[in-house]
Amino acid sequence: MSQYSFVILIGVLIASISQIFLKKSAEKKYSSFVYEYFNIQVLIGYLLMFFSVFLNLYALNNGVNVKEVPVIESLGFIFVPILSILFLNERLVAKQYAAIVLILSGIFVFYL
Repeated sequence: MSQYSFVILIGVLIASISQIFLKKSAEKKYSSFVYEYFNIQVLIGYLLMFFSVFLNLYALNNGVNVKEVPVIESLGFIFVPILSILFLNERLVAKQYAAIVLILSGIFVFYL
């Protein structure tokens, strides 16, 4: 894994954090349509998402192996549930734990 692969990994983590911000915003009730889509949590969520895209473009333009990108991006399916447990007090079911183990197994096999 190169240093630019690590940049993509950071981008995936940032994108996962942005999803938490968007989910927290979606759980609230707003007085108007405008506040529902233009509040601080939504704006932070979208800014983080755009920043993660630019990190990915930076890494791809600097020589990261393209075949690694989908494998690294799949870590988002692990980061989001972990962040949901920490910040949204959500609980995972057995199928979600099994999916996380399956994703990690696939990543392990890819990098063998």
